[in-house]
This record gives sequence, C-alpha cells and structure tokens, in this order.
Amino acid sequence: MNAMRVLSTFTAPISPKERERAEQFSRQQATPEKGEQVRLNTLAVSFVNFYLECMGFETLLENSDSWNPVQQTLTDTAALRLKNLGDLECRPVLANTQFIYIPPEVQSSRIGYVIVQIHESFREATILGFVKQVSTESLSIVQLQPLEKLLEYLEDLSQARQAKLSSRSPAVSKNRINLKQWLDNIFEAGWQEISTVLELQIAEPAWRNARNASASRGKKIDLGKQTISQSVVLVVAVNPENSREMDIFVEVHPTSGQTYLPSNLQVSVLDVAGVAVMEASSRNTNKNIQLQFGAESGEYFSVKLALGEAIAIEDFII
Repeated sequence: MNAMRVLSTFTAPISPKERERAEQFSRQQATPEKGEQVRLNTLAVSFVNFYLECMGFETLLENSDSWNPVQQTLTDTAALRLKNLGDLECRPVLANTQFIYIPPEVQSSRIGYVIVQIHESFREATILGFVKQVSTESLSIVQLQPLEKLLEYLEDLSQARQAKLSSRSPAVSKNRINLKQWLDNIFEAGWQEISTVLELQIAEPAWRNARNASASRGKKIDLGKQTISQSVVLVVAVNPENSREMDIFVEVHPTSGQTYLPSNLQVSVLDVAGVAVMEASSRNTNKNIQLQFGAESGEYFSVKLALGEAIAIEDFII
C-alpha cells in the first residue's frame, strides 16, 4: 500500500471584524480586480496573525507592508511582520487550487511563505502549510510542509536570535558603523544621501522603506572590475521603535544606468559571530533586494554581499 502524505492544517472562522477590515481596504482600490486582490491578501494576513498570536508569537501587524495603504496599491503584498524575526508572506488561495502564485517582488525578502485557503463565503479559512523559500512564481500545493513544521521553524529562528544575544562579544571591529549616531546626523565617510548615490528622485518607490525611516544612507559597493553591473548600492535605514529597539532596513539596488541586480548576488545579515540569520539572492530580473529585522541597543550585525568570489562586508552597531 502506498504511503499517504498527511498535511496538518488549521481551520477556523474569520471574524466579522477582519472581514469588515478587508472590505474597507478593498474599497480603497481603483479597480475591482485590485480590490479583490487586496481583500484576499488582508484576510490571509489577518488569519495567520490570529493563529500565530494564539501560538505565542509576537507579531507587528500594523507595521506590515500589507497594512500600508500605499503598498497595498503599488504591490501585491501579503506580508506579516514578526517581531525580531522578519516578514512572513501569507499567500491566499481559493478552493481546489493546485498552484500558488508568488509575486516576484516578495520572492527575496521573506523568512517564509504560508499558504491560506480562503473559503468562498469569506467566513472561514484554512492554513494549508508553508515553505521556507521560493525560486519561481508558481508553487505547487504538494511542495508545502506541514503546519507544525512552521511552528518548529519559527521557534528555531527565535532561539537562534536569543542565543546570538546571549553570546555576543564586546570585542568588535573598530570600523563598525554606529547607526545610533545616524539619528544625530553623524555619518561615516562613504555613506551618502540615497538620492545622491542612486541618482533617483525622492518619490522613487523602490526605496520606500529607507525614504520613510528616521535616518538612512547609501554606499556604492564594488564587487568586481569586469563590468559596471558588478557594482551595487547598499542602503541601510533605521527607525526607532522605542528607546532600546530599532527597525533595520537593508536594501541593495543596481547602480545608476542598470535596471537589474547582478544575477546570483547573495545578500546576508550576519550576527556578531558571523552566522547568517537572514539571506536572500538575486535572479536576472531582481530590481532590488530588501531585508527587514529588529535589533536592540548595543547589538552588532554585519551585511555581507557576495558575487562569485567577490565579497564585501559592512559592520554595524546599534
């Protein structure tokens, strides 16, 4: 007898409050098609938010891109931010769906992808499973891991962060960039205003997170001498949550005159021990890479850019 693949799921009602919120977001869109997209994304995000809160995870729903009216309109985002962990993409599907669409703009900046089936009445939903990473716009339903694996994965991420905080060493590079000083308009040499280093207008949506942050700067990073496409612009922005915690935005963009990032560019956020805690890579059509995470005062991290054998690392302290 063939073994059956058992996929644990979670089904529950969608509250009237969440249905009303989804309807409100939907009405703000210019077309019925966009309104329906936003409605389904909102329902999926709010449902996963409810589930993870029940499981004891701390979420930042209102700080998520999916709750931002501008991002709802400009992108197809269903991101739910988890405190100190990153953004979890909550993709909605309807009944009998065999393949899930993953928009290109969310394929390189998420800690995972949760698939949520929205029932026809919009009164009930089911979390079908998740995957850690995606590499194409089409994800087969048979690729999903069981829901309990999601909880194990998030718990592992949380424990890794706690271990990092408890083991961090005070012996750090003197060249670390002090991001707290950026809030006082004190910037290290080589870090320029983003509009200067990217040669873009202030309204450019590609670096929206940095534009809206309390302090931000960009720096051209040379990853090789063969072609201009091997240079990129690293953007870092900070936004204080309170006296001890900050939201950190790390973005990588092509240099002026280039449309896309170099293919197979690896971007990693490293802890003080040099262990990667977040990673993303580019393909031929990536216009940027964006990573977001939280950090506390006194914490160290590094950003590593790797393209083939060429490596550049920038060190930071909060």
